[in-house]
Amino acid sequence: MSKDISKILKQIDDDIHTLTSSELKQKYLSKKGIVTELFQNIKNIPNEERKEYGIKINGLKKLVEENIELRKNDTQTSDLDEKNIDPSAPFDINTKTGKRPHILDLKGSKHPLMKELEVILDIFQRMGFDVMESKQLDDDFHMFESLNFPKGHPARDMYDTFWTEDGFVLPAHTSTMQNRALRRYGPPPIRVVLPGRCFRNEATDASHEHTFYQIEGIYVDKGISLAHMQATIKEYLEKYLETELEIKVQPSYFPFTEPDTEFVISCPFCKKKGCSTCGFSGWIELMGCGMIHPNVLTAGGIDPNKYSGFAWGVGLDRLTLIKRGITDIRKLRDGDLNFLKQL
Repeated sequence: MSKDISKILKQIDDDIHTLTSSELKQKYLSKKGIVTELFQNIKNIPNEERKEYGIKINGLKKLVEENIELRKNDTQTSDLDEKNIDPSAPFDINTKTGKRPHILDLKGSKHPLMKELEVILDIFQRMGFDVMESKQLDDDFHMFESLNFPKGHPARDMYDTFWTEDGFVLPAHTSTMQNRALRRYGPPPIRVVLPGRCFRNEATDASHEHTFYQIEGIYVDKGISLAHMQATIKEYLEKYLETELEIKVQPSYFPFTEPDTEFVISCPFCKKKGCSTCGFSGWIELMGCGMIHPNVLTAGGIDPNKYSGFAWGVGLDRLTLIKRGITDIRKLRDGDLNFLKQL
């Protein structure tokens, strides 16, 4: 059923650009419309799946309704354009300027980060992974304690983020979702990717931002090893970067994995000859990964004596920079339309 809804979502996305508002309403919201039939089908959904099913089809309905409303705004804007009036102009509308005002195109487009996220999630779904979105506000337990960071642990300083006055935290990594994923998708086998926005209290420069997107992944089953981890990550990176890669892992440290590694790939642009993207080293340190610590499995209700698994976390912004040849991460959030139109 989840796959059917994903297909309908893609169909809506295509129809938004080709159908009129009346055609959209007839196809999806009429008595025999696609979304209407989905609502009528809710009685056939198992009780434990109805809530999630209802949320998804309500999302489809809202998407169609918003785009129908947006078409009305487009019509109003076209009327203004015909009258040669710009309501946002910094002068009286009756002032003659000799220039035809520019009316902003309200149809919009997808941000490059969201385009890349869709590509990556599609790869993982074809590999058999579920998708669970991360939260943008969380608590100390999921941010630290469930991930083997006891109170007072010095490794907490590695994740300096933002806190609210009532003790909630803006996640510094999507690992905050590991405990929830283990409990929601258990017992194993568990295969899930966890995309979401993260926040770090740090200075910004061309390669660092205080806000960024990350994609966490976990795989738990009987007999899982580092070899499975390397093969899985290599497969998805080769599909995403559309080239064959050499890989290696090197020691690192994360409280929630043991052993802990950094995943390193051969530069997909210079083929290890050295270029500005890889710092002329021929290699790119891409992400942290490792075998999930037994304490993390136990906190998630999984028996570490019976099951093992691996996890990784990679920055979506970093992948986008690498794939699209962007040199400054800050450009992704500057809101510069001239830059975004180039992507």
